[in-house]
Amino acid sequence: MKSVLVSICLFIFSVSASAAVNYKTKLVVAQDGSGDFRKIQDAIYATKTFPDVPIKIYIKDGIYNEKVEVYSWNTRVALMGESRDGTIITFDDHFDKIDKGRNSTFHTFTLKVAGNDFHAENLTVINSAGPVGQAVALHVESDRASFKNVSLKGHQDTLYLAGEGARTYFKDCYIEGTTDFIFGEGTALFEGCEIKSLSNSYVTAASTPKGQGFGFVFKHCQLTAAKGVDKVYLGRPWRSYAKTVFLNTELGAHILPVGWNNWSSAEKEKTVFYAEFNNTGKGAKTDKRVDWAQQLVPAQAADYTKANILRGWQPEL
Repeated sequence: MKSVLVSICLFIFSVSASAAVNYKTKLVVAQDGSGDFRKIQDAIYATKTFPDVPIKIYIKDGIYNEKVEVYSWNTRVALMGESRDGTIITFDDHFDKIDKGRNSTFHTFTLKVAGNDFHAENLTVINSAGPVGQAVALHVESDRASFKNVSLKGHQDTLYLAGEGARTYFKDCYIEGTTDFIFGEGTALFEGCEIKSLSNSYVTAASTPKGQGFGFVFKHCQLTAAKGVDKVYLGRPWRSYAKTVFLNTELGAHILPVGWNNWSSAEKEKTVFYAEFNNTGKGAKTDKRVDWAQQLVPAQAADYTKANILRGWQPEL
């Protein structure tokens, strides 16, 4: 009798489980037709909205020349490339090409992520427009988005981190660009990433909202530069309460001794929070830094934990 009851319970459980997940949780994209789809966007169109179980989209190596959007209803989606250098998403939109007025920048993305609890791994996202003005490679406005072993390539405005309070995490990534190539109002933690400047300009342009605890935080990263690049600022404030902090990061010789720029606004010097702690490299000397930037003491630096920065969210990478 007991064994019968156990069998019945197991049957009910299996039926319930299958009823709960009546959609594909693993999709494959391959240009050669060996997967479920040939285009990444088609796979996203096919995913269940607001899924209870995460959906992984596996992308085989290839150059995917398409503009990709993960919509707000496409939550818990992961894009898993076969290899970082071999799985490439690329498009060439830029400000003048889009021609949608003063806000054209925000339509230039190659990949836009609006669905919460997103993850990407082992792939490259490129805006291939070249040095022609604003041209976003990755646009993130979701909360709890994570990226591991991902390359982001562009020129001006490569990475846009949108959404007040939205949290994004980058682990072991590569990001390159020219002007303000990491910008926006979101909270983002970069760990173990290489940040490469392709021209003499500005690395960051945060627009952190007033009262938001953290803006952009770089820990154990490496700031490098292309050949001939030797006059780069760590950041300038896109908005008055910009927050950007570099900790335990190697700053190359291309970083200017003053470190930071006020974007032609002395008023912003009173409200921004630009800080450094325990950085190394030829660009890490602080004796000539602007007097409105800060050098953290150990007690302050101790607050820059992953749990604090990301407000309790712990990305499972």
